[in-house]
Amino acid sequence: MLAAVFFYLFAAMTVASGAMVIVARNPVHAVLFLILAFFNAAGLFVLLGAEFLAMILVVVYVGAVAVLFLFVVMMLDVDFAELRAGFVKNAPLGAIIGLILLAELILVLGVHIIDPGGLAAPAAPLPTAGSGITNTEAIGRVLYTRYVYFFQAAGLILLVAMIGAIVLTLRHKQGVKRQSIARQVARRKATAMQVVKVKPGEAIIPNPAIVDERG
Repeated sequence: MLAAVFFYLFAAMTVASGAMVIVARNPVHAVLFLILAFFNAAGLFVLLGAEFLAMILVVVYVGAVAVLFLFVVMMLDVDFAELRAGFVKNAPLGAIIGLILLAELILVLGVHIIDPGGLAAPAAPLPTAGSGITNTEAIGRVLYTRYVYFFQAAGLILLVAMIGAIVLTLRHKQGVKRQSIARQVARRKATAMQVVKVKPGEAIIPNPAIVDERG
């Protein structure tokens, strides 16, 4: 009975938070509602016995992705009027995609109601209550034995994607002075110092060669 109460509580909070992510006018509030939705979804995973997924959801999505979104939204000068204009322009496409997803959910629920045993069985056996194996250990045994090559391939793909994103976004601006450690270490007295006798009322004109050596 208590598990059912918590299930409906977490489920209602998740649905309400997800709706507020879309409805909220302020992007900062939307990100905060997204974090709340992640926490409630993690609570649902705990009730289902998938504590590993709950931990990943909190650590990865809440601790990294959602907080990064929040920092980016708070630091950037976001034009809210332009965002609302884009939302209105893309509303028909979003409505079509939403209807397609709703139809897919209805089909999945309909198949489950009509034939509860029609869904495919899990590929790997789940740990039983008396086996002494936790959900995290069971996932690790399957992931690093049967699917170890797929796991390594996914890691390589993510590494290549990260390097590609860095290379594509790396831009060197022209005319920007950058530090050169080798030039600074190899500089001499003649290029590092400039003795100037300034008469009263005159300005100091720096030597371009010395400025370049220091830059």
